Amino acid sequence: MAEKPEITLLIVPPGDRDEGRAIRIGTASLRRILVAGGALILLFALLVGSWWYLAARAQEATRLESQVEQLTSELGRMDDLATTLGELERRYEGIRSLFGPAQGVRPETFLPPALGRSTGVASAGDPGDARPTSWPLTERGFLTQPLIEEAGTGDDHPGIDIAVPAGSYIRAAGDGSVVEVGDDPVYGLYLILDHGGGYRSLYAHASQISVEYGRSVRRNQVIGLTGSTGRSTAPHLHFEILRDGEPVDPLEIVERP
Repeated sequence: MAEKPEITLLIVPPGDRDEGRAIRIGTASLRRILVAGGALILLFALLVGSWWYLAARAQEATRLESQVEQLTSELGRMDDLATTLGELERRYEGIRSLFGPAQGVRPETFLPPALGRSTGVASAGDPGDARPTSWPLTERGFLTQPLIEEAGTGDDHPGIDIAVPAGSYIRAAGDGSVVEVGDDPVYGLYLILDHGGGYRSLYAHASQISVEYGRSVRRNQVIGLTGSTGRSTAPHLHFEILRDGEPVDPLEIVERP
């Protein structure tokens, strides 16, 4: 009977060769040992790989949690912004309420634009008073810019700005005649009335002019509609009064409702 191949391992303690021990391992047992060792190594590799995968997933979960917290914070800021916008809208509506029709302005004191070329409206001023003393709008509006005279600085503002919704009626501040109608890069669509006695009035940033050059108008007659033409950021009327060619403060002359 043939002997089975085997491997002999000789174990000798250090310094004492007489107590050495021999271990014989058959090739079949060696194969089983190697297979078991390989399986253990593979299992260890799988455990290490699983640990790395779980660590990476945990790091990703932490990153996602951070993003969720950031988005939640941004959502809270958006809620605050919505609240602020709501408050601003309420304030804006409050300001717009100032643009309502002025108390005491009667419909018969002005003409709609379709009849703006007529001159059959009775004057509301004193006979012979050439001064443009009437408010140039059918609404009170909101004064956004007063007259500023800063000679030599370039910061002068020779009239007043009155904020009103676009399409509001512009009225003649007094009896007079149309001496200029034009479209200017700064004033936009504008017209100038000559009231006599050295007085003239200018109305700028209109969206429509309803009277023609050379026409006569009466006090409180509608002569156009407000807009935001020219150098303007919002609908308003720029109103000037000139006396002998020099600007005067309209608020010292006109009767503001």
